[in-house]
Amino acid sequence: MEREPYLSVVVPAYNEEKRLPGTLERICAYLGKQTYHSELIVVDDGSEDATVRVAREVLERSAPAQSTWRVIENDHRGKGYTVRTGMLAAQGQYILFTDADLATPIEEVEKLLAPLQAGYQVAIGSREGVGALRLEEPWYRHFMGRVFNLLVRIVAGTHYEDTQCGFKAFQREAAHDLFNRLHIYGAQAKVIKGGAVTAFDVEVLFLAGKRGYRVKEVPVVWRYGENTKVNPLRDSVRMFRDIVRVRLNDWRGCYRD
Repeated sequence: MEREPYLSVVVPAYNEEKRLPGTLERICAYLGKQTYHSELIVVDDGSEDATVRVAREVLERSAPAQSTWRVIENDHRGKGYTVRTGMLAAQGQYILFTDADLATPIEEVEKLLAPLQAGYQVAIGSREGVGALRLEEPWYRHFMGRVFNLLVRIVAGTHYEDTQCGFKAFQREAAHDLFNRLHIYGAQAKVIKGGAVTAFDVEVLFLAGKRGYRVKEVPVVWRYGENTKVNPLRDSVRMFRDIVRVRLNDWRGCYRD
């Protein structure tokens, strides 16, 4: 019988044939140094390039012996739906999702595992707070992030310093519970065109609060990527709309058992 993974790593990818090889090789190298059994899942968000082929080629040659891996192919429904697919498929005791550019080094997962081992159900990487490092980030992107965070606090009522860092870990039971309950980018998410940066993280963390889960915000190292897919105007509007929808969903009773 195959052993249960201690850690599952979920990597959502959309048109990442260039950045993904380096990311997967680094994750595989890290997992290969660990004594525990691990799982690596790449979820393709309907890419139009060779992301799927590249992912399989890299994992076939680089995945460590104590790891299992797979590549899941989705229609293009956006990052939220893509992450959800991987989180629900993962079977590790602890499940991490990380961005395909590995802006936060995989080694930082140890900072998130510590609070999970101590009893927290959710541990989120934060680019704010003592010990956090934001490297090579333009000042205007940092400003945009702080404005968005203020809006999240006002509209959604959360208290986190940074909801949008793409580096979050969960106990398996909490991950499956929370991602099964997503409404905005859940099972009914529609097929879309083009890139779409969303605020699905806000809904996840809002639900975590509603469900009574203990959440630990952990300062991490994060490096700004020059090839970011963020469109400042378009994505800011979409993300603000998402946090409003979270609040409206709550008022409508969508998050009740």
